[in-house]
Amino acid sequence: MGYVFDFNDAQVWRDWLEEPAYQASLGLQCQTMLDLLDPKRLDSLLAIGCGTCGCLAPLLARGIDVSGIDPSPYMLDIARERFGRRIELYRGVAEDLPFDDNQFNHAVFFFSLEYVDDPDQALAEAFRVAKDRVFIGAWNRFSPHHLRRWTARRAGSSLFNNARFLDLWQIRRLVGERMGEVPLRWRSVCQLSARPQGATLWAERLRLIQHCPFGDFLGVAVSLVPRYRTRPLELTCPAGRSTVAGAGPFLSRRAPSGRETAGQGDRHGSLSV
Repeated sequence: MGYVFDFNDAQVWRDWLEEPAYQASLGLQCQTMLDLLDPKRLDSLLAIGCGTCGCLAPLLARGIDVSGIDPSPYMLDIARERFGRRIELYRGVAEDLPFDDNQFNHAVFFFSLEYVDDPDQALAEAFRVAKDRVFIGAWNRFSPHHLRRWTARRAGSSLFNNARFLDLWQIRRLVGERMGEVPLRWRSVCQLSARPQGATLWAERLRLIQHCPFGDFLGVAVSLVPRYRTRPLELTCPAGRSTVAGAGPFLSRRAPSGRETAGQGDRHGSLSV
């Protein structure tokens, strides 16, 4: 299940997201998610480990049908206070989602894959319930700004104590082991500063800058390739020698209809292909 935020953690997380100095960074991160997911109006989306749902407001503004799931009741309480009934909220864990296969168009991890016990199983569940794309937004452990998080962890910060930081190559490996070769796009923002402003913020929006894999925030979108379940097909045909030249004794020019099969069951053999 991973780490579950308690009451104090939830308050610290909410205060951190609402810091005025962090708003520009959050805007870049949310725009990265929107660009890579490219959701359409009325698409359905599940935020896995949704927390206080601070990243979901831009999705609601686009007319996306948003749902969220999180194991912490305190995080969900804050989300309900902010969004009311605009988001369907559930309590549960990422490794065992209570949803049907292909129930959502998209699934999103936004600063949540770092906190699960089994990232591989969490991704498997996301790939199961989504049918179009899965987005992973994470703190980049290869970012130069990662030293700030490492220092905060050493100081006992509740935001980072229980996080497992990721990088682009780890995410690619996790996706490849579960899904094989599937289309994958990525970007990285907050390259020049963890709190960009002015000219730095303008530069952070350049695609050339975002294609460097060492930004503070890493966004990866996986396009899901449909898979089909197959099973043997049983054909019922008349017993005896075939009327088709060169065919085996149990093949005929055409298989009998269901009605013929029902009336002559003792005179027919079965062939599985």
